[in-house]
Amino acid sequence: MILVVPAGLHSVTDASNRIVQKLWSYCNVLRDDGLSYQDYLEQLTFLLFLKMADERAALTGKDQSIPRGYRWADLASPQMEGVKLEQHYRDTLAKLGGQGGMLGLIFEKAQNKIQDPAKLRQLIVELIGKEQWLSMSADVKGDAYEGLLERNAQDVKGGAGQYFTPRALIQAIVECVQLAPGELIIDPACGTGGFLLAVHDYLASHHELDRAAKRHLRFDALRGVELVPGVARLCAMNLFLHGVGPDDDSREPPIRTDDALRDEPGQQFDVVVTNPPFGKKSSITVVNEEGETDRETLIYNRPDFWTTTSNKQLNFVQHVKSLLKIHGRAAVVVPDNVLFEGGAGETVRRKLLHECDVHTLLRLPTGIFYAQGVKANVVFFDRKSGAKEPWTKKVWVYDLRTNKYFTLKTKRMTRTDLDEFVECYKPGERQKRKATWSEKNPDGRWRAFGYEEIVARDKVSLDLFWLRDESMEDSANLPDPNVLAQEIADDLRSALGQIEDILGDLERRVTAKGGG
Repeated sequence: MILVVPAGLHSVTDASNRIVQKLWSYCNVLRDDGLSYQDYLEQLTFLLFLKMADERAALTGKDQSIPRGYRWADLASPQMEGVKLEQHYRDTLAKLGGQGGMLGLIFEKAQNKIQDPAKLRQLIVELIGKEQWLSMSADVKGDAYEGLLERNAQDVKGGAGQYFTPRALIQAIVECVQLAPGELIIDPACGTGGFLLAVHDYLASHHELDRAAKRHLRFDALRGVELVPGVARLCAMNLFLHGVGPDDDSREPPIRTDDALRDEPGQQFDVVVTNPPFGKKSSITVVNEEGETDRETLIYNRPDFWTTTSNKQLNFVQHVKSLLKIHGRAAVVVPDNVLFEGGAGETVRRKLLHECDVHTLLRLPTGIFYAQGVKANVVFFDRKSGAKEPWTKKVWVYDLRTNKYFTLKTKRMTRTDLDEFVECYKPGERQKRKATWSEKNPDGRWRAFGYEEIVARDKVSLDLFWLRDESMEDSANLPDPNVLAQEIADDLRSALGQIEDILGDLERRVTAKGGG
């Protein structure tokens, strides 16, 4: 099986390729037993962490943070076989899940999903036990794990695609944001850690870091919040294998499992880069007195928010603004509804344009996300101090959507597809921007819209486009039938999701009236 490495990551070396082949081959064996990629990744994560802790203790002579009796040596002991091995593995996961720090984060709610003790033994002895993971470069370990994460994202049944942002897009966004050593960076919806790893790679490769700066980058610069414990675990391990975060409990882990929107942030950051989960409504599952489950719309009442809404993306935009220091920089992936929705949407856009410098909008093409039915954009803005006059003077828009066609299987978006955008963006020298669109060049994808022009639009809509859509006018230029079919299917899925949201709200109101 060949690993397709996400664009922009390190090229796969022979050593990396060998590890990847080994990991994939065993993954297929366990998938025959009903394990999903996510299940397999979790078991790998638990065992890799134990093995690397064992290697580190042997190398440094220091005692490891893992309690005695629950270490790699205990698990890999020749006496551990059959039911005895299975029970000890379960006990180990339960014990470590109750610890604090990095251990608790990696092993929280951990369960053994490998029902066959012989296969568990093979995974421990053959796959993990025979490699020296600590001496392996971070690129090799990281590439292998990142490759597994992308496979997990492709697994339609698992639904993990919502946690995976295209790496080419992440890399372009990070280049535009222009990070500097010593800055604090957060992703409040970090998924499996794509943005945080790209930030780490950028800072490590674009700056000469002294010892203090390297320590800051490893332990303090990066922070992430993830709602789902299983995903937070994968993110923490992804960072750990790339050399980010502590290997014991002496320091705070870079990731925490929490609802990022619940409370006003206690700390502010220089940079926020994030792709909040798609799905319009925030909701929680409740169980009534009869034992029936229902989804209830979740509304966050926060004093730092401009408006109260159940729209998750609008709440994330408000939360990102609160996370930023004055003059802090943000890049947020948002679906189209954030740009044009009325009511709370209009309030958020007006306030954002006034209190921040919303300087750039990238309209993304369809067909680049694993989550279906997504039409998205990247909004770049800087937080500013209070002022009477609006901070936004003009919004520069790059249209990478009109007349662009990408798919995940046959025509993937690569980093080179974003070259012109990054060049137009002028990282570090935005004052030198020049439009590529003009009346003489109507096909230019880059142009600016003034503040007054935007606020005069219906609902202060930021859904800005101007290019002639060739597929609407010329049947000869229609995209391939499979692309058209995919777009139609995506639109239908999106519409169906919105209809189900509305239907759910109506049903709850009827139930509430009946109960009252």
